[in-house]
Amino acid sequence: MLKVNIRPQWEITFNSESSMNTAALLGLLLAIEESGSIAQAAKSVRLSYRYAWGLLREAESLFGESLLETGRGRGTQLTALAQKLVWADRRIAARLSPTLESLASELESELGKMAAEKLRMIRMDASHGFAVAALMGHLNKIELPVELRYRNSADAVAALARRECDLAGFPVPTGQFEQETLEWYLRWLDPTQHCLIHVALRDQGLFVAAGNPLAIGGVADLARPGVRFVNRQSGSGTRKLLELMLEAAGVSCTGISGFNNAEFTHSAVAAYIASGMADVGIGVRTAAQRFNLDFIPLVRERYFFALPIASLEEPLMRQLIAVLQLPVYHNYVGQLPGYDASDTGKILSLEQAFGARGS
Repeated sequence: MLKVNIRPQWEITFNSESSMNTAALLGLLLAIEESGSIAQAAKSVRLSYRYAWGLLREAESLFGESLLETGRGRGTQLTALAQKLVWADRRIAARLSPTLESLASELESELGKMAAEKLRMIRMDASHGFAVAALMGHLNKIELPVELRYRNSADAVAALARRECDLAGFPVPTGQFEQETLEWYLRWLDPTQHCLIHVALRDQGLFVAAGNPLAIGGVADLARPGVRFVNRQSGSGTRKLLELMLEAAGVSCTGISGFNNAEFTHSAVAAYIASGMADVGIGVRTAAQRFNLDFIPLVRERYFFALPIASLEEPLMRQLIAVLQLPVYHNYVGQLPGYDASDTGKILSLEQAFGARGS
C-alpha cells in the first residue's frame, strides 16, 4: 500500500546570507542532552566526531554564544540557548505533526485513486491522541487502508452525521460533566443509527513546570494574577471540558491570561509550557510526562469512536475492530501514562455507554 510521510523541518539563516545545517545541529544537540557526551552523541546521529565539533563551532560563531558547557562530574550539558533550540524543535513537531499526518493521509488517498486496483478506505476523523496514534501504527503494519484526518471532536462527530467519515473520535468525561458533554455530541449522534467503540479511559488535568513553582491546585488558579495559561482549540473535547469546569467553579474565562492562546494537541500544549512560554495548560497525563512536566489530575474521561451500526459487518471495519481488540494493542495503550485499556475494543450502543441519557 502506498504510504506518504511528511516531517517538519526548519532552517536558521543569518542576514539572509549565512546559514547552517539546522537539522543536523538539532539532532546533535538532542543527542548531547540525552547522553551528556559529544562523542556518543555524534555516533548516535551518525556524524563523525570532527564534523560534529565543526558544526557546533560554526553555530556558536553565528549565534555569538556558546551552546555547550562542561562541568566536572556532570559531563557536557546544553546552555540555555541550546535548550531553547531543542524545545523550539519539539514545539514545532508537536504543533505541525498532526496537520502533516492528515495531509499525508489525504495525499495517499488521492494518489491511490490513480492506482489500477483502488480499494475502499475507512475515513477516520479524530482528535490527535496517543491511543489513536498507536492504533494508526498497528493499522499501517497490516496495511489497512485508512484515511485519517485529525480534527476537533465536534467537527469529527458532525462529519459522521453528514456521512463524510466512517469513524469519529470524541471524549466524554466521567462524573459531574458527563451529561452536559454528552448532550453536546447528541446533536449529531443518533442512537438508532450510531454505535460506539470504546478506545480508552484516560486522565485529564493541568500541566505545570516540574515542582509546580506557582502552586497551581485547580482551575480556579488559572485566573490568578501572573499565571499564564495556554488552551486547546475551540471545538475540542478538552476545551469544552475546561469551559464546563470553569463555569462550575464560578471562574470567568475573560479573567484568564492566555485563554485564547490555543494549541492543537496535548503535546503542543506541553511543549509550550516546557519552553517557558506559559505556566499552565490542560491535557492528558501522557503528554505531561513526555515533556517532564508535573500533572494535576482533574477528571477521567472515556474516549470513543462513533460509527454507523450498519458498518459493523463491513470487511474493512471488521479488520479495524479486530486490531482494537488485540491484546498487543491493549498492552500498549495500558502502558501509556494515565491510560486504562480495560474496556478497549468493546462495542456499545449509546444506551449501554451512557444509560437512559444516551437513548
